[in-house]
Amino acid sequence: MENYQIDNLDKNILNALMENARTAYAELAKRFAVSAGTIHVRVEKMKQAGIITGTQVSINAKQLGYDVCCFIGINLNNARDYPQTLLHLKELAEVVEAYYTTGNYSIFIKVMARSIDHLQDVLINKIQAIEAIQSTETLISLQNPISRAVVP
Repeated sequence: MENYQIDNLDKNILNALMENARTAYAELAKRFAVSAGTIHVRVEKMKQAGIITGTQVSINAKQLGYDVCCFIGINLNNARDYPQTLLHLKELAEVVEAYYTTGNYSIFIKVMARSIDHLQDVLINKIQAIEAIQSTETLISLQNPISRAVVP
C-alpha cells in the first residue's frame, strides 16, 4: 500500500485532522458529504500507506517553563561515531529533535532548556561530554514565527 495516491477527499480529511485530530468521523463525513464508513476506510488506508503515522498532543513548551529554544550543530570526530552518538543524544530529555545532515555539521539538534543556565549545563555536562563529539555550534532561537506541518 506504499504507492497509495491521495485525492482531494484524502487531502480534506488530512487537513481537518491536522487542525483537530479528535474530530469525529461522523462530523467529517457530514462536512465532506460522504459516509462515516468512507472516512474510516480512507483514514485506515492512509495509515497502512504510512501517510498517517499517529496522533499527538501539541504542547506549549513556554507554559511548561522551557524558555530557551536553540539549535546545535555537532561535528563528530569520525563519521562512524554517528550511531553511538545518536544513542547518547536520545537519552537527553532536552534534545527534542535530531537530524543527520550534510554540510557543516554531522548532526543538527533542537534543544529546549528552562534557562540560559540550564542550556549551559546541558551543553557542557551532557552534550559536549559525549566523547565522539569534536565540537558544537549553538544558535539560540529568538522566536518561532512559522511552525506548521507539510500541506497534504
